[in-house]
Amino acid sequence: MAAKLSLLAAVSLHVLHATCMVSQGRKGHGLIGYGIEMYKPTCAFACRDTISGSSLSCTPHSMDDMEGMDGMAMDMGGDTEPECYATDDVFLQTLAYCISTHCQGVPLWELEEYWKKNVAGNDAVQPDPKISYQKALEDITETPTAVLVSGEPLNVTSVVGEEDYMLNWRADSIFEDMEVTHERYGLVLLLSGVIIPIGFSLLRFFPWPAQLATKFNAYFIYPPAFGSKHKQSLMGIAHMPTRGQAFFVFYIVAINVILSAVGFRSKQPSSWYETTSQEIFTFVANRAGVLSFANVPLLILYAGRNNFLLWVTNWSHGTFLLLHRWVAWLCTLQAVLHSAIYLDQYVKMGEHASEAKLPYWIWGAVATLGMSILLLTSVQPIRRAVYEAFLLWHIVLSVFIVVGCYLHIIYRFQNQWGYEVWMFVAFAVWGFDRLMRLAKLARNGIRTAKVTVLDDDYIRVDIPGVSGNGHAYLYFPTLTWRVWENHPFSVASTVLASPSPASNPTHTPADIEKSAATTTTASSTADSSSDHSGRKLLPSTTPGLTFLLRTRSGLTSFLRAHATLPVLVESPYAANECDTTSSTLLIAIAGGVGITAVLPLLRAHPGRSKLFWGARSEGIVKDMRASLEGIGNLEVETFVGGRMDCTEAVRREKVTVAVSGPEGMADEVRRAVCEVGKQGGVSVEFVEEAFSW
Repeated sequence: MAAKLSLLAAVSLHVLHATCMVSQGRKGHGLIGYGIEMYKPTCAFACRDTISGSSLSCTPHSMDDMEGMDGMAMDMGGDTEPECYATDDVFLQTLAYCISTHCQGVPLWELEEYWKKNVAGNDAVQPDPKISYQKALEDITETPTAVLVSGEPLNVTSVVGEEDYMLNWRADSIFEDMEVTHERYGLVLLLSGVIIPIGFSLLRFFPWPAQLATKFNAYFIYPPAFGSKHKQSLMGIAHMPTRGQAFFVFYIVAINVILSAVGFRSKQPSSWYETTSQEIFTFVANRAGVLSFANVPLLILYAGRNNFLLWVTNWSHGTFLLLHRWVAWLCTLQAVLHSAIYLDQYVKMGEHASEAKLPYWIWGAVATLGMSILLLTSVQPIRRAVYEAFLLWHIVLSVFIVVGCYLHIIYRFQNQWGYEVWMFVAFAVWGFDRLMRLAKLARNGIRTAKVTVLDDDYIRVDIPGVSGNGHAYLYFPTLTWRVWENHPFSVASTVLASPSPASNPTHTPADIEKSAATTTTASSTADSSSDHSGRKLLPSTTPGLTFLLRTRSGLTSFLRAHATLPVLVESPYAANECDTTSSTLLIAIAGGVGITAVLPLLRAHPGRSKLFWGARSEGIVKDMRASLEGIGNLEVETFVGGRMDCTEAVRREKVTVAVSGPEGMADEVRRAVCEVGKQGGVSVEFVEEAFSW
């Protein structure tokens, strides 16, 4: 018995070592359990695994023996060629007899198919067995009596020992079952991350009672998950999600944790693992690796400008960027767990020094290390401090990560088991986004931007000959040496009026602080000479886009020094979907250049509208006056250097409140909408237009 256990231990170590080394085989299509089968029928694979541990008469004699712990010579048959397996009569008959004994419920056609594909091995190109499965059985003239001892040479047709057979059957069956489970859970993760946002977005089409929807949103959707700040940073580290966002973030975290922790089973003793803990840890590592792979396409999708979920849901780009960051954390933690478990196992087996030199190990380490570095250098303080550099290394490291994941699989398994399919999906999502960006750039071509300085705080950029709406990403390739830099800006107008002399501000800083709010009321119908964006047209107009920019450090500060310069326009990108037709009153609250984001809502609203607009100086107010005068049924209150009472502004009837401006203003308006909604008796819908870091 002791000798048998020693032999089992030696065989287990050898097979485990073999499974961890680089493997080669025929190409699979799909995922394990979804187009790819590993060891079906399991009984036949278990027979071959048991027999192939012995050398054959045609096995090269130069092969080294492996000494068992009890001194027995163990010839593991590792150098036996496919041609040898396909032509050795003793091997073919022994295998056929084992299959006939253990696979009695398997259809003959399935056994013949297995026989043709797997007798010689699993290579992409290999010889067919010289005889069929049925012919091999017929060639057995008498029932075998010799019992095969695993590891010893196979010289006569033999019976496979039941204990040795079961060791391999348990290993093959449980490993494939676990791999199918890993892939199934990966699909659940990826598909639910796509389908659930679509499903929740469809709820907006149900005819909910307006006041009930308002109260529900005020308690469960609009407010920050905790505290009162959403757009404002918490200690300069992160943003608090809204309660609506927090629900889905909780789901993403919960489903990842649950799928990483459930569904593990063990079958012991087996030929692959000495202990149950070794077996389970291997399955946990593999599960973590597959789930990490499944998260990669999801996090790329959420980050994309051309994320198709933006087109089919009413979720904002800022919401998807928030989800992108959470998925990135989970994806990285799973990759680290996968790597750490295998590192521990190889160190314990004494194989780390040799294994770490192999390409698959190196590229896996590159991917895991890249994820970790990218995650740690993507925290908000770093993004804000060196945003342009962050974007550059974000792209570079992301490429290394995805390529590293792909090469990790190719060097380890080639294309046998379909793990690379997850990376193909990631490549497709990333490629679609980039192709759409290039198409939008090519559509608009190279244009000339005209820069007008409005005052010390604001500039206007006009780009003739370009159409679009919502917002656009502008590239100024001659502005700095970083030609790839681009920034999103909301479109203020889609028709350019004839230029008028710029007015210089006459207020001193002290005057601005003392400026009172001014109120103007537009006519009940829009001026017939106004364009669809709300900008009042002068006698001479040309198609084009107008952007209002507040000058800060970086790109916008450089623009002040140029009158004209080349520009590439990546557009159109539509603004967030918002149907205001059911609201009797639209209240838009804007700060500075945030006016450009609410103009489309004011323009499209069929009823009464009111704009509360705060600006640091009068230059931008004067420049936008003509645009606002062209919008019918609009009442405007401007606050130059002053503050507005946001709570009082939203105490109306059935209203839609839209806000675009500084983070503090956005959070204040959000609080006001929630307070009013909780009081009942009103119907309020909240819309936030903002770009997220």
